[in-house]
Amino acid sequence: MSTKPSSIITASKIDELPNIPLSYSVANSQTSASQLIYTLFPEWAPARGGRGLKFVRFTDGITNTLLKCIHNPPEGITSSEVRRIEDDESILLRAYGRDTSILIDRERECASHLLLSRFNLAPELLARFTNGLLYRYVPGRVCSVQELADPVTSKAVATRLGEWHGVLPTSTTPPPSPASSSSASSGEPDVTLWTVLQKWISAIPDDTDEGKARKESLQGEYEKLLTSVDEGGYGLKGLDGGVGLIMGHCDLLSGNVIILPQEGGLSASPDAARQVHFIDYEYSTPCERAFELANHFSEWGGFECDYSRLPTRSTRREFISAYLSSFKLHRSGATAATSASQIDDLMNEVELFRGVPGFYWGVWALVQATISQIDFNYASYAEVRLAEYWAWKEAFEGRAVNTPREQRWSQE
Repeated sequence: MSTKPSSIITASKIDELPNIPLSYSVANSQTSASQLIYTLFPEWAPARGGRGLKFVRFTDGITNTLLKCIHNPPEGITSSEVRRIEDDESILLRAYGRDTSILIDRERECASHLLLSRFNLAPELLARFTNGLLYRYVPGRVCSVQELADPVTSKAVATRLGEWHGVLPTSTTPPPSPASSSSASSGEPDVTLWTVLQKWISAIPDDTDEGKARKESLQGEYEKLLTSVDEGGYGLKGLDGGVGLIMGHCDLLSGNVIILPQEGGLSASPDAARQVHFIDYEYSTPCERAFELANHFSEWGGFECDYSRLPTRSTRREFISAYLSSFKLHRSGATAATSASQIDDLMNEVELFRGVPGFYWGVWALVQATISQIDFNYASYAEVRLAEYWAWKEAFEGRAVNTPREQRWSQE
């Protein structure tokens, strides 16, 4: 009998989660955040003998507001000191950006977080509120863009990602029979990378001739990605190496990688294995694993899209080797050797998917440019990311491409 936790997350399970009928307000941050925390933990309130709360804002994301909260703070504690506190009672408050429900299914995000928690892949989800979530803080530090290229960190990310893909189901519905593996899905899930992408394309404004033409062009490219090569398309949908879709994080940038404290702290052995944890699951959805890998590799360039930082072919191969070893272990429960041909096959799949992250985030940014209040140039970002896709398209069609990104990607 399997010892894995149940993969079934029903509406009733979500309904059991505390739902606080209050909102977080950026304009009234301290007061609104405190009200949310005290509603969940009334014993922390000064009226009940508590010493109040201390908040610090994280600024790594470009979509949401993220606050860390500690209660009973020592008198005079600074924000930087709050950041460094690592205990089991610290809380994270994540408030959604304006109108982000156009891009993100918040019910599905909540279900994904609960599912991940059951597999010990996410911190405990404590409550929902009108425009966000409250959950336990993950001790550790945020990975920098530069650290993604560090071999020790890269191997830790690959190992953790293999675990994610190896154990997580892609469906929240029951398997068809008791003999079915809890990590295998029955048929294609209702929501996938491709259905999400179609929803985003549909949300692109088309109230001008230029906007309408762009939307039609992107819709055409989307359909080519889904259409087989024999029928004139690119044949990427379903290119899964025979393992089926996996539950992807789909936003594995450096800011969503937490480097965990090593046992022994400063006295830890330099040879101790590094471990990482992934946070923020709002884009998590079933996808081809080659997309997840290509998407993560694209994040090595950071928001600045510095293509000189992207992993070369040999670096990608090392990552994929570590990933496959972990994936096999967690999918089957037993250690299995990874052959060179298996690495080659997945390398080739990632090669084909390398332009899709640019298309995915380019479309996303076009929508964000119309709804976000965050100080970030989404329109410019969309052009940069879509240019990655157009370059890949030219290369796929056999034309010579010499963009900095394509040149870096081809380096051994």
